[in-house]
Amino acid sequence: MPFINGGVTAAKGFTAAGIHAGIRKNKSKLDLALLVADATAVCAATYTTNVVKADPLLVTQQHLANGQARAVVINSGNANACAIDGYANAQLTAREAAAVLGVDPTDVLVASTGVIGQRLPVETIVAALPTLSQKLSVDGAHDAALAIMTTDTTCKECAVALELSGVQVTIGGMAKGSGMIHPNMGTMLAFVTTDCAIERPLLQQALRGVTDKTFNRVSVDGDTSTNDMCIVMASGAAHNALISEKNDDYAAFVQALTAVCRTLARAMAADGEGASKLLTCNVSNAPDEASAVALAKSVISSSLVKTAMFGRDANWGRVICALGYSGVAFDPNTVDIAFAADGQTLAVCRQGRGLDFDEDAALALLSHHEVDINVDLHAGNASADAYGCDLTYGYVKINGDYRT
Repeated sequence: MPFINGGVTAAKGFTAAGIHAGIRKNKSKLDLALLVADATAVCAATYTTNVVKADPLLVTQQHLANGQARAVVINSGNANACAIDGYANAQLTAREAAAVLGVDPTDVLVASTGVIGQRLPVETIVAALPTLSQKLSVDGAHDAALAIMTTDTTCKECAVALELSGVQVTIGGMAKGSGMIHPNMGTMLAFVTTDCAIERPLLQQALRGVTDKTFNRVSVDGDTSTNDMCIVMASGAAHNALISEKNDDYAAFVQALTAVCRTLARAMAADGEGASKLLTCNVSNAPDEASAVALAKSVISSSLVKTAMFGRDANWGRVICALGYSGVAFDPNTVDIAFAADGQTLAVCRQGRGLDFDEDAALALLSHHEVDINVDLHAGNASADAYGCDLTYGYVKINGDYRT
């Protein structure tokens, strides 16, 4: 899949901007973003399964009942979750943004990320909206991506181009996520744009299937946020033949959407709070895909596996233990385990029993920034992968004083 430069404005029909509004005390940090479609866009979304849902998410769910939108306002530095006047302030943000943009308030979506339980400084946001709207441009994608970051250390954005029946179509995206990540929907926050013409039911089906194979396979720390949402906006500005059925164009669109979302998902896993390496668990030859997913997620969610990887300790016993409590029935006596990095593979377990291996070679292999944990069940033809990171001293430090 050919990746191109750009993020959420790589697709035709979108502008974006990001500024420091004053939500965060650090004036060098952008904290308010705006993404706008030139005309009404077809929209699809997935949301957190956490019973405790942030008020911006609830407002967005209401506004997306008709499956369309014109704009998204996103702030960092404050989650507006479990906060005084949270729902009213989320509504006010949408209304004021709509007034500035000259659109209907129900066509404005809102999202927030940051500390839970603190009142949203909505007055600050409202005062900054005119300046923010004036900065909207096709060159504003990067600033928007920066403005939605919290403890992230890297900006997460990408775009791909593809042809659908001879017409070039583009998909771009941005995401934020570093901690409180164990999605069961999408991610901390992700916003994807496309100029593809596609009917809303098919866009929703595509997003649901793609999030299950990408964002839902990420775990940094086992915590599912109150604010998780993933939104896709389709402008139709590419003027391709409208996708109204699951044909070849639909399949190609899903493949490209998967490439964007997988890239963003892996970037979040690699940027886990305090992390020093990206972990990918690949489970192969499982009886079915659901079992493979559950097994892979169990491994990358294990605190003991994560700490072993931080310590560059090829402790495969922790891997097979995590497989064992995944809830999936399998025969431990057929399991092979290997660690891999930078084209090198080190087999450590065969048929459920340990192999002799060079500890120095293991130390060198596990020193790489990206490490794969390969599990072969020898029990079928299904496979799946999941993404995580190691658990370091940095995670405790970041979260020990996150609020204060």
